[in-house]
Amino acid sequence: MRDAAFLRLWVGTTASGLATWALPFVLGLAVLHRDLGPAGLGLVLAARTAGFLAAVAVGGVLADRHSRRAVVLWSALAAATAAPLLAAGLGRSVLLMTCAAALAGAGQGACRPAFQALTAETVAPERRQQANAAMTLAVRSSTLAGPALTALLAAFLDVWTLLLGIGLLWLIAAFVPGRGEPGTADTAERAPRASFRAEFVDGIREARRHPWFLAGLGSLTAVIALGYSATSVALPLISRDRYGTEWVLAAAMTAYTLGALGGALVMARWRPRAQGWAAFAGLAAYGFAPLSLVLPVHPAVVIAAYAVAGIGIELFNVPWFTATQREVAPDKLARVSSLDFLVSYGLAPVGLALIAPAITVFGVTPVLAVCAAVCFLVPAGAALVPTARHFARTPAAAD
Repeated sequence: MRDAAFLRLWVGTTASGLATWALPFVLGLAVLHRDLGPAGLGLVLAARTAGFLAAVAVGGVLADRHSRRAVVLWSALAAATAAPLLAAGLGRSVLLMTCAAALAGAGQGACRPAFQALTAETVAPERRQQANAAMTLAVRSSTLAGPALTALLAAFLDVWTLLLGIGLLWLIAAFVPGRGEPGTADTAERAPRASFRAEFVDGIREARRHPWFLAGLGSLTAVIALGYSATSVALPLISRDRYGTEWVLAAAMTAYTLGALGGALVMARWRPRAQGWAAFAGLAAYGFAPLSLVLPVHPAVVIAAYAVAGIGIELFNVPWFTATQREVAPDKLARVSSLDFLVSYGLAPVGLALIAPAITVFGVTPVLAVCAAVCFLVPAGAALVPTARHFARTPAAAD
């Protein structure tokens, strides 16, 4: 954090995270104030997700083709532009709000792989694990502070003003980060360019060169699509029906975020010898979250399980991002990172859509048991893939 260039990048990332996590909460306030209906809220949030998924792959190619800093600038400006459009459509036009939300999601999606690649440009290789841990702290702090800060401001400001405030956060994300070291993106900009499709396929080809990456991406996708989706749907139901209070829901989600913050702090210092195996063990720990909901245990067990899941997810994320920055060819880093976000985030809505009908047909206990088993077994299987032990093609590369 004493590095001015990294500090500027960290501030920009934090601002974008606060804006990202605050928007759904502000739109929820609009429903409470009857400026937006429940159906309209669902449409607006779906449009934001669609915009994110459409733009993340495009952003990855652009960030490898052009300056990563320029991609961050223009994508954040697009998200900032969406904020006053959302405010203008509030209570007047759901269509305008839907289009604005798609623009906001596109800006968010395009800047994610660019931020990831810009971190590698800004920070020396030996300090990237600490840098990624600091970035994770920013993201997790945003998930914790974003809704809480928005709720506090809502006592004094109306929804229209809060939306403009989100736009201001995106302006900070656009203008505060500095330029990374001149690298492959600048060279690629002067070189003859292949087609957009060819460059995207080239990114897929680069990802396939790293078996550990494919194994990690498959495991992360399975945990998000089944484990995270199952607990997202089942936890509110169990909190209400089994424990008779929403307090368990709030406490478990808070414990998860606090656990993730603790996991990021651990990974800022810890360098496991077999970092891939340690990361997969952390990812498998998410299985304790659905497992704690299978049986009628004391609420403290559920809260503790979610804290363990939060710690584990960052024991995976930090070395995962660091290894990607180290092992992937620098001129293809943004494209490979975009595949990470596209696949893992892209299949999450599918899991959310299927879990509720599965619970209706089979019951909550069998579905949660299967999801817990998937969370435990898929990372364990991925750890057996060649190169997975060190998240590197050779053990020496990980040292």
